[in-house]
Amino acid sequence: MAEAAYDTDNIFAKILRGEIPSHRVYEDEAVIAFMDVMPQGPGHTLVVPKAPSRNLLDADPSTFGPLFTVVQKVALAVKEAFGADGVTVMQFNEPASGQTVYHLHVHVIPRFDDIPLKPHTGGMEKPEILAGNAEKIRTALGN
Repeated sequence: MAEAAYDTDNIFAKILRGEIPSHRVYEDEAVIAFMDVMPQGPGHTLVVPKAPSRNLLDADPSTFGPLFTVVQKVALAVKEAFGADGVTVMQFNEPASGQTVYHLHVHVIPRFDDIPLKPHTGGMEKPEILAGNAEKIRTALGN
């Protein structure tokens, strides 16, 4: 089965172009990180390469070094910012895996002992909560 083409109008491509607002916590020449608007827990952050790719399966391998360097930075920052007991890092590929936005992205979620994740299909978080959580992460990142 042939892979689908990259859709330049996916929501993350629009965020990258500044057409849709986001609560950004990090940006460099290759990667951005911003708050998930339907977080599974406080501090749920998405790390997204600027290079267009649907997911890990079709990404240029040169994308992974910069992407996962930032995933680690963000994981350390969210753990510190929220006093988390651990961090879950997730990445989905194609519909059968649960992927719903077809631009490569990695979920970084602070985790707390005995507190389960909320479903990702929940409601949108209030913008002021996202802004406050983004500020905590930026502070932990030193930004």
